[in-house]
Amino acid sequence: MSFISSKNFFLALFISFFSVTGFAQQEQASPEPSKAELAMASINQDIADLGNNLKNATGDQRDAIQLQLFQKNEDLRSQLTLAINNKSVPEATLLKQVKQQILYSQGARSYLDDKIKQINQQINDAKSEDKLSLINHYRELQYYLDSTYQSSWQNIKWLKELDKPDAKLEEKLRDGTNTRLRLLSASIEYLNQQHEFTTSQLATSPESEKAAIQLNQLIIKQRLDIATKSLRDLITIGDHLGLPTSEYKRLAFEVTGNITHDLLNTQVIWAIISNWSSNAVDWLVDNAPQHLFQLMVFALILLIAKGLASITRKIVNKTVSSKNLKMSQLMQDFFISMSGKAVWVIGIMVGLSQIGLNLAPILTGFGIAGVIIGFALQDTLSNFAAGMMLLIYRPFDVGDFVYAGGVDGKVSHMSLVNTTIRTFDNQIIMVPNSKIWGDVIKNVTHERIRRVDMVFGIGYGDDLLKAESVLTDIVTSHPAVLRAPEPMIKVHVLNTSSIDFIVRPWVKTDDYWDVYWDVTKEVKLRFDREGISIPFPQQDVHLHMVGKQDA
Repeated sequence: MSFISSKNFFLALFISFFSVTGFAQQEQASPEPSKAELAMASINQDIADLGNNLKNATGDQRDAIQLQLFQKNEDLRSQLTLAINNKSVPEATLLKQVKQQILYSQGARSYLDDKIKQINQQINDAKSEDKLSLINHYRELQYYLDSTYQSSWQNIKWLKELDKPDAKLEEKLRDGTNTRLRLLSASIEYLNQQHEFTTSQLATSPESEKAAIQLNQLIIKQRLDIATKSLRDLITIGDHLGLPTSEYKRLAFEVTGNITHDLLNTQVIWAIISNWSSNAVDWLVDNAPQHLFQLMVFALILLIAKGLASITRKIVNKTVSSKNLKMSQLMQDFFISMSGKAVWVIGIMVGLSQIGLNLAPILTGFGIAGVIIGFALQDTLSNFAAGMMLLIYRPFDVGDFVYAGGVDGKVSHMSLVNTTIRTFDNQIIMVPNSKIWGDVIKNVTHERIRRVDMVFGIGYGDDLLKAESVLTDIVTSHPAVLRAPEPMIKVHVLNTSSIDFIVRPWVKTDDYWDVYWDVTKEVKLRFDREGISIPFPQQDVHLHMVGKQDA
């Protein structure tokens, strides 16, 4: 704690209330002084010597002497506490010492009150950049002033222990403490409001003005911390003096947010609840109509946005469904969905702006969050990019049977992240788009017609031309087989155990499996009726019996 700023403080007080004559009388008060008396007399003599030296001291030497005077007086008060508790010093001597401490505390409080008023005026008149150094001086003076109240309360306790209670002195301290508590609470409420105002001002001010506002906010915060600490110290003394302090404890809790044992007091809890409820009622009376109107406007904007989103989807649906655009069903669904969502987002943003939210920080936050999410969700973004490529190049559409990403089935739905495929046994499989785009994609039903490839074998002993005629009749007589392109029926391979025909009729894509299964069945039935064999693998097993030989 620096003492440079109060150069005349200890000189004025210690010389006034601690004279060498008084100490000498105390030393002569007892013909056989005890150890406690000798210790107190020694400290008193040191204080007198330091006071005399302070008259002629200057600069750093004066500051050092002032610090020693303060410490010596604290040592003296410690000795007084021990002497009063142990009754080791004559009561008259102790009473005289206590009275000197009372005079000292009163004089110090009066002096410090004047100094604090002066420093407050200097802080108010000073420039912002000069206020920080003045606040450090202000903090020291507040610390000294709080110490005088603590010392005054201890002086009253000493008088009671010496059976010399002073009701007037206690009442005077009670009145002074009560007055200072009221002043501190008013100051804290004002500074707290100023701090909240500068905080809101900082959020909306341009960058060029933020430095000055931040400096002002720092100054207000330091003054608020100093006042709050003094309030907490004084509340303890107020409790000892029987003052009602629940409101002050409530204020200290609301400003600092620190939870202490004081909150267990029902009066403090009730004060907090009462203040909050009162503030809530005041807020509702002042702001409820305005906010209700804003909520109604917000709800109306959302309803309008919902209607516009529906209309937009219908317009986009009609536009993308045009045959001239030749868009796939997947791309149509994408544009329809995105158009509705875009209108919704715009409507929500407009609604939020109407209820007083600043959208600039929100949009900035979305931008920063987008970068962070982009790094965290790289796989998802790759799926998104693959989804866009699938929409652009359209390798398949909704309803197509495909083999993609290691899965075969019917495409039932696609988003920008994944594609939903329904397998032939009615399982739903969601495949990431990046896996589909990075692999071979086979679209079975993309074309209107398909060729059915089948192979049938006959034995080497069968009539080749008759078998060819039977196969041609089976294929051409099926109603689902197309006449153009013309079916192909040719001898394909002379195998080791069969002569293989390739049978390749053209059908509509939807009739593929029906033709495949019908032709295969009819070939077996006709071959059996016509006496044409269908070779199949056979294996002969020969067993050789070996007789037992005599040993």
